Amino acid sequence: MLGHRPQVDNSSTSAAPVKCARWEKTYPQRRWYSVSWYIKVLSMKARGEPMFKDTKAFSGFSVDNLEKAREFYGQTLGLDVSEANGLLTLHIAGGTDILVYPKPNHIPATFTILNFPVSTIEQAVDELTRRGVRFEIYHEADLMTDEKGIARGGGPNIAWFKDPAGNILSVLEIANA
Repeated sequence: MLGHRPQVDNSSTSAAPVKCARWEKTYPQRRWYSVSWYIKVLSMKARGEPMFKDTKAFSGFSVDNLEKAREFYGQTLGLDVSEANGLLTLHIAGGTDILVYPKPNHIPATFTILNFPVSTIEQAVDELTRRGVRFEIYHEADLMTDEKGIARGGGPNIAWFKDPAGNILSVLEIANA
């Protein structure tokens, strides 16, 4: 706790160093520890070892029906899917895993939660349409799609669709995808 003054045995004449178990470092014994001293020690740790540099982070999102999600992501989209402890894991190319969890009061995301790069958007849209995916059609001032649901110009060609829980996904055309 910041500002805490540790109990130090002042009866001894020797000033033995104090071992800080948390960072396995030895600091000189002091009669009191100021807030600035604690902040200095904490910041030395923070600067010395980045907290998440080597952590394999992952993303996740909720659905209202795990079984429908497993079928959609595994069969319709053709992703490797595993299930453990009532959760789905989508195994995406490149070693990325995405957690899919059930939520009884699920509200679909209003933004794109997952983008799938493809080399030819026409082929991807046609194939997904054959598999039962319905693409979103937008006729807004700042967002127009064609009859297939593909937005062209102003960036990569992109088409949005929804999973069974209503979350928004996309395929986007990227060279060498």
